[in-house]
Amino acid sequence: MTYVAAPNRYESMTYRRVGQSGIKLPVVSLGLWHNFGDEHSRNTQRAILRRAFDLGVCHFDLANNYGPPYGSAEANFGAILRQDFLPYRDELFLSTKAGYDMWPGPYGEFGSRKYLLASLDQSLKRMGVDYVDVFYSHRPDPQTPLEETMGALDTAVRSGKALYAGISSYSAERTAEAARILTELGTPLFIHQPSYSMLNRWVEGGLLDTLQRVGAGCIAFSPLAQGMLTDKYLDGIPAGSRMAENSSLSRDLLTDQNLTHIRALNEIAAGRGQSLAQMALAWLAHDQRVTSVLVGASSVKQLEQNIAAMDNLEFSAQELAEIDKHAVEGGIDLWRAQTLS
Repeated sequence: MTYVAAPNRYESMTYRRVGQSGIKLPVVSLGLWHNFGDEHSRNTQRAILRRAFDLGVCHFDLANNYGPPYGSAEANFGAILRQDFLPYRDELFLSTKAGYDMWPGPYGEFGSRKYLLASLDQSLKRMGVDYVDVFYSHRPDPQTPLEETMGALDTAVRSGKALYAGISSYSAERTAEAARILTELGTPLFIHQPSYSMLNRWVEGGLLDTLQRVGAGCIAFSPLAQGMLTDKYLDGIPAGSRMAENSSLSRDLLTDQNLTHIRALNEIAAGRGQSLAQMALAWLAHDQRVTSVLVGASSVKQLEQNIAAMDNLEFSAQELAEIDKHAVEGGIDLWRAQTLS
């Protein structure tokens, strides 16, 4: 059936301005890191994207190597875009990234001008679009000069293949330097995408302040700590879970200490009438410095539950104090080596 977007799609979603730009993003955005590769049902993917847009989620976040296999998330999204969303392209805010390994050889990862611009061309072809709204340097490169990497982002914007430039997993210090270089080039830093959750609060050590100072937005990825901030692991490791399969989430992370904190946070959430996942998302979004929170979804129901977290963003001083006792470093920052390089 021909898809027609819900006429009331913008009525319930909250939108926040990205730094000092003219853009607003939904407070909840949809990330296509998991669940949009070839291993997953295209019909389910299509249903999730349709429902997201009907609920006001107009920002879809991708990367060149999302899948598996690499590139398949962009290709699958592109097919659904052609089926359903081409009439709404100007209402959509699309992002992609390059930085992690994508193809063999010395030019297939990190931050060289050659890799970034070649990757962007490939991403546009896979998605079937002329431009993306944001193109990110997906991770800092300790060997390539920052001027080269930021220069590539500037070129992407000046060529019209991207409208804005973003970075991901950069330290506060590198972010400040990247913003300085981009400003001098005439392409301001638009947004930073860091990992941020109740169990991974490194951005509070200076990055959020830096972004506010340079006028850039913040969109948090892995807000549920790869699933640890859900009810999935409260009673152990269920079969078929990422942790059970050691798929991007190690069993070693579910320590007794982490489990104690997670269970305590779950009790606080219950007192608020929210699931643990909903409270974890609301806790991030209650800070106005966080422009948007990136959620994943394997089903329409999960997507709806995540978006419902925005129904209650208010926290009492007592709730915040109790959360602070248990929202502590959990060793979940799988990107720390990149961030601090």
